Amino acid sequence: MAGQSELPDVSPTFRKKSSPKFSNIRTRPQTTERSKFYEDLVEEMRRKMCCHKTRESLFSSSSGFLNYRGILNWAVVVLILTHAHMVLENLITYGILVDPVQIIAFALSDPNTWPGSYLIVVSNVFVLAALHIEKSLSAMAISEKLGYTAQMMNLGTILFFPLFVLNVLTSSSAAGSAVVIVVHALIFMKLYSYHEVNRWLREEWAPLGLKSAMKQPDLYYFLFAPTLCYQMNFPRSTKIRIRFLLRRLFEMFFLTHLFIGLILQWVLPLTRNSMQPFVEMKLTIKVHQLLLIAIPNHFMWLIFFHGFFHSTLNFIAELMRFGDRRFYRDWWNSETLTYFWSNSNIILHKWYMRHVYRPLIEKGYSKWEGQATVYILSALYHEYLLAAPLQMFRMWLFILMLLQVPTAWFLSKHLRGFYGNAIVWICIILGPPLVMYMYIHDYYMFQHLKANEQN
Repeated sequence: MAGQSELPDVSPTFRKKSSPKFSNIRTRPQTTERSKFYEDLVEEMRRKMCCHKTRESLFSSSSGFLNYRGILNWAVVVLILTHAHMVLENLITYGILVDPVQIIAFALSDPNTWPGSYLIVVSNVFVLAALHIEKSLSAMAISEKLGYTAQMMNLGTILFFPLFVLNVLTSSSAAGSAVVIVVHALIFMKLYSYHEVNRWLREEWAPLGLKSAMKQPDLYYFLFAPTLCYQMNFPRSTKIRIRFLLRRLFEMFFLTHLFIGLILQWVLPLTRNSMQPFVEMKLTIKVHQLLLIAIPNHFMWLIFFHGFFHSTLNFIAELMRFGDRRFYRDWWNSETLTYFWSNSNIILHKWYMRHVYRPLIEKGYSKWEGQATVYILSALYHEYLLAAPLQMFRMWLFILMLLQVPTAWFLSKHLRGFYGNAIVWICIILGPPLVMYMYIHDYYMFQHLKANEQN
């Protein structure tokens, strides 16, 4: 009894929990599954406790990060603020220089400031001569060789006759001369295409026994259409959209006034501050002046591109129901200079490819020789359009455009993507547009010094 009184009072519930059945569950060894579970749990806890892992910095090329939209927005904000400061500084220094009344008065004060309208009217003589030669060739009244010689003489006269009249027989302003020479240069390219296409058609149609390969009524439509390449039938739109015309007309009006405003308010004051031609400047002063004028000159180029290649050409195309409106492609995404030159002016590029590059390839010349020929002719063409009205043949633009050939080769071989596009933009800002300003700057300087000497 005494031994029994020393035993603890165990309730039935406690005895049930202490039964061998439940004690076996509590004391059995851990299985493999439970061990893996605890290992995973520990690993998960360690992972939650860690804050580092192997990663690249976002600006590293190996990181694969491409979303720089915020940096682009920052650049735009900085650009706006910087140019707002430049505009305010310009207004404080020079005041408001744009005076529309003064511009109109200057244009009306001297008839020579107007383009030689009589020369543009006379250009119809060359057009009718080209038409008559092609009619004679179609009727087999003259031989192909004689017709080709007559066409080349007619085309050569188109190029050099206005230059001779403006510089020898009469005097005209640079702006008036530029309009006349550009019009005649465009007529030259259009009539050359007209002659070549008709010659190709005669060669194709002669074996079929067809006598005529011409369609005369299309010639003057072609001369006014926004293209340099002739064909028998042009794509036409269904109707003329009045609202579209009004929008393009407003863009032309606004951009023209903005262009003139930039010249009077920004470019002319900077030009007057450097009263010395570029040919007489020291190298450091020349570089400083070019960098000073590079941004306003680039803005003028962008305004001209949109105003001419988009607004003006679309206005003409809509008015004439001309269907092919692809005047340019995405040149702003260019990764090489070759892509830029072939896509910023589709009209001129088509003409060179159709009438220069492909005929050379068909005659057995290599692609490199064909491309080099196109570059040389394009450089000479731009030099003629710029230097002839100013009477300043210095070959700066020609040399710079030729230097872009090795630059284009280097970019295509070694730089692509973002870096290639950045180099292309540098070449656009500091390239031909800036050299064009050098011509105009020296012309203005010489005219100013000449006026001072006369006074």
